[in-house]
Amino acid sequence: MKHLALNADLGEGYEYDAALMPLIDAANIACGGHAGGVDSMREAVQLARANGVRIGAHPSYPDREHFGRVSLQMPDPKLVASLTAQLWALKAVCIEAGVSVSYVKPHGALYNDAARDPQLAALLAQSVYEIDPSLSLMALTGSELVKAGEAVGLTVIREAFADRAYLDDGNLAPRSEAGAVLDDIAAIAQVESLWRNGGVYAQSGTWLPLDADSVCVHGDNAHALKFAQTLRKRFPRRAS
Repeated sequence: MKHLALNADLGEGYEYDAALMPLIDAANIACGGHAGGVDSMREAVQLARANGVRIGAHPSYPDREHFGRVSLQMPDPKLVASLTAQLWALKAVCIEAGVSVSYVKPHGALYNDAARDPQLAALLAQSVYEIDPSLSLMALTGSELVKAGEAVGLTVIREAFADRAYLDDGNLAPRSEAGAVLDDIAAIAQVESLWRNGGVYAQSGTWLPLDADSVCVHGDNAHALKFAQTLRKRFPRRAS
């Protein structure tokens, strides 16, 4: 990773979006499944346009009660209909603003489930392709969703995480486990390792080569925003 591209989840109702936007290269905008509505999408899209930031749709299981962090068992047609409605909600706002949705990144449990489940990954990738084959797909590097996106012909943005611990298989350690979320010192060291060495150490100490195009950071509180600012000062922005 010669340059450090940062992405972050926005439009989820937190107060730091405006401060975070100049620090990132890509904005994953909530589009109604776990959070967000027309007004929040408009605000996030306007901020992204003003800062030259790529716009991504951030759909989830339709579960605002649990912020999209609970796996749902849904019939395929119902899940596809929900994803399609979420993506088109953001596309409509972007058309109104004179910009375009560039990519899709699933949120929360949907992201993690698709990383592990080949059938769900294939369903998501095919759904994105059928909605708009020019869209890219952002997915956990090395995951089933990367494979599925490439299989249907989508451009895939391979993602790594700054502040999340990894398991030996390359998946993220569940948030419910101790040590799954790294402190700032460990997170900066992990990003440094990604940037300089192209990989990270899993919780067990196993070395994991990770071919990443973008690193996810969080900015949903003052501390997370400060960490994002530290990363942007420390690492170069991806060349345009």
